[in-house]
Amino acid sequence: MTKNIILILSISIVFLGCSKEPKILMPQMPQTLLTQVDFDELPNWNNEKYEEAISSFVNSCQSTKTKKIYSDLCTKAQQAKDAQIFLENSFDVYKIQHSQSRPQGLLTGYYEPSLRGSLIKKEPYIYPIYNAPKDLITVDLSSIYPELKNFRLRGRIEGKKLVPYYTRQESNSEALDADIICYTDSKIDLFFLEVQGSGRVNLDTGETLFIGFSNQNGHKYKSIGKYLIDIGEVSKEDMSLQSIRKWFKENPQRVDEVLYYNDSLVFFDERNHAASGSLGVVLTPERSVAVDRNFIPLGSMLFLDAKINNQNESRIVMAEDTGGAIKGSVRADMFFGSSYEAEQSAGMLKAPLNLWIFLPKGLN
Repeated sequence: MTKNIILILSISIVFLGCSKEPKILMPQMPQTLLTQVDFDELPNWNNEKYEEAISSFVNSCQSTKTKKIYSDLCTKAQQAKDAQIFLENSFDVYKIQHSQSRPQGLLTGYYEPSLRGSLIKKEPYIYPIYNAPKDLITVDLSSIYPELKNFRLRGRIEGKKLVPYYTRQESNSEALDADIICYTDSKIDLFFLEVQGSGRVNLDTGETLFIGFSNQNGHKYKSIGKYLIDIGEVSKEDMSLQSIRKWFKENPQRVDEVLYYNDSLVFFDERNHAASGSLGVVLTPERSVAVDRNFIPLGSMLFLDAKINNQNESRIVMAEDTGGAIKGSVRADMFFGSSYEAEQSAGMLKAPLNLWIFLPKGLN
């Protein structure tokens, strides 16, 4: 029998239609409407690749955030002799909903970009990839306002005031107080690297640098895709990563106009491995997703159902990343890898999404 549960951020749970005492289920989870379901209600559950799913869970268990949610299940998963039985005996499943009248959300995709670059500024490598600026101040508000623990205030000191940090356009003319990792030959590829959050740079020396998100200038992310739709340059139905690239190629004189629409600017640092998300673990293609951590805790085991590459797909995924454009409870961004095919799949994906979360048994 199903039951509706509203999880209240870090303090209590109110069970709809019953009088149970408030009880903490998961830390750092805002108001998220859940409906408990049975495993046989999950689409194509019997066709899941259970061993592959367990492997992605164990990989995520390298993170303390995943261990905090699932505790000893991280160890037990490595010892499981039958992956399906382990999953069904160890977890309860809850459908995530925006509201009773709006159960579906949105699934998009992302990938690990591959750029060309040089450690030395020279033609055509003239666009810098920055470390976080030394004068960028990040204020953690949780020490004063615990309810704002997932929010950060960013800026720079001017006199005795904290003022907004330079926008993308301002940063193009200001000499940023930041180290430069390397230079790349395309401002467009660099922009998409920022959107994806991590990538690799193939240097002219034959070496490869792995880089990942370090910080952000504090300005709100604004979608250039939406901007192109709003000004009538690309239709909503045709919008994709590929259509944006095509528009840039056909309108080179307007590239800055569109890029500057997004004031947000991302800074990077070097990594010693391929793409890793906000959890710090290496992402698994088509098993790792970015979520809005205001609704879903990082490290959560999820189950999604959506049309991917024109096929209905249902599978377990791990919430291992975040993104500025990922907003809402039934919202996910799937990682596809670093190949050309990964870019094509990620760029075209925009599908209605159904989403569930797996919680350790006995929490309710």
